[in-house]
Amino acid sequence: MTASNDQDAALRIASGRKPFVEPLRLGERLKEIRLANEWTLGDVSERTGLARSTLSKIENDQISPTFTAVQKLISGLDIDLPQLLSQPQTKTRTMGRRDLTRRGEGQQHPTPTYEHELLSCELAQKRMIPFKTIVRARRFEEFSEWVRHDGEEFLMILEGEIQLFSEFYEPLQLAKGDSIYFDSDMGHALVSVSEEDAVVLSVCTPRDGL
Repeated sequence: MTASNDQDAALRIASGRKPFVEPLRLGERLKEIRLANEWTLGDVSERTGLARSTLSKIENDQISPTFTAVQKLISGLDIDLPQLLSQPQTKTRTMGRRDLTRRGEGQQHPTPTYEHELLSCELAQKRMIPFKTIVRARRFEEFSEWVRHDGEEFLMILEGEIQLFSEFYEPLQLAKGDSIYFDSDMGHALVSVSEEDAVVLSVCTPRDGL
């Protein structure tokens, strides 16, 4: 397995996420639009020409609106189709989760070029994936291919110095305390250029779920 695939697999394990497609929740979305505008069912009925009973059944998922009803909703509420079909906003409640990782107690995931330590591994469904990496690579040629994975990445140098190679930019040298934010689906690779192996902290944010 290549270093790129190794890192991608590590991020999938750390995230606890799986891709999925949400079902259409048009009734819930219609109610959300109505309440956001402080409209009653009667108000929406007047605007759209749809009976209050019909609107109530749509909101409660008792019936699916016909194409004609959808057209009346779009026109009467002065919205476009994507607005009506977008997923309702998820109401979240603070759960107060936390996950302590003591020094050196993260999940080790070595590769030929990096030695990753995945942090906060007990939490599933994380929106961020933090990990610390010792950069063992000393030459770009040690990578068989670009490292790339979905989403975005923040990186800060904790010790030593690195050279960041990326697909669309000239190589960039970063020293202790420097940081960078980049699209991690862009090919990239880190190489230590200091006497000692560099140590970096990375935080990845998957776009579509890993």
